[in-house]
Amino acid sequence: MVVVAVDGARGGRTALALTLAFPWPAGTRVTSVTARRTAATRGRPPYVLAAVERGVRRVAARARRALAQRWPDAAAVLVDREPVPGILAEARRLRAAAIVVGWHSHSAFRRLLMGDVARGVVRGAPCAVLVAKRRVRDARRIVVGLDGSANARRAVAFVAGLVGARGARVTLVRVVEPLGLPSLGLMPRAVRAPLARELAALTAERRARAARELAPARARLARAGFSVRPLVRTGAPLAELLAAVGAARASLLVVGARGAGGVARLLLGSTAEGALARCPVPVLIVR
Repeated sequence: MVVVAVDGARGGRTALALTLAFPWPAGTRVTSVTARRTAATRGRPPYVLAAVERGVRRVAARARRALAQRWPDAAAVLVDREPVPGILAEARRLRAAAIVVGWHSHSAFRRLLMGDVARGVVRGAPCAVLVAKRRVRDARRIVVGLDGSANARRAVAFVAGLVGARGARVTLVRVVEPLGLPSLGLMPRAVRAPLARELAALTAERRARAARELAPARARLARAGFSVRPLVRTGAPLAELLAAVGAARASLLVVGARGAGGVARLLLGSTAEGALARCPVPVLIVR
């Protein structure tokens, strides 16, 4: 089951378009969710609320008609809650495997307040979340960021289950942060040179281990029919991951969340948080 959040705004329309284009596994069912309540409806007179009700019903009906082009049994649900709790409650009720939500651009101040729907959904979701940054025709060029975590392995499993793998390309990216000593430049030359060589050797060893760790993911995706390129990069994880997205001309970035449940679920990890803010293509966060 996939839950797609629609609200009539540009972000909701982008989420709806991405849902229709995305290569979901065979047998996937889809339900759209539209929230009746927003901050703008609080304390409004009845005639305003009646107009809002007519508007959200039209949005839900349009979403149902659009989804029915691909899923004749698609449903459209109106929830009498604000967007984030309403979307999350419906996803739990339906035991959704994924939520699709549009990305709304906000000022830096609003991002700091975490007031937008996409971030709220990602942080509270019990399942994978596909954040629609822009419309894509298909998701046949995929970058998957791996870090050795359980959720990164789940991200690989999610991608392996998608349909239309034939002709699709996946770049597996493992980033190794270089080892260094801030005080190395202050040490005597006789000490500095051996330490620098040792640090370089340790970094090379870590790169070799990272390459070996990519092998199981590569094999699994190859069996699913994808063309797979394993890639080990050295540097800052987010910057290197975004560079890989650009180099591959990717249409989708997939990463695993760092949290697992409870308070930990709120901690996506700096790479996932940064990807939400800076990645130019849709981001799928798997947990």
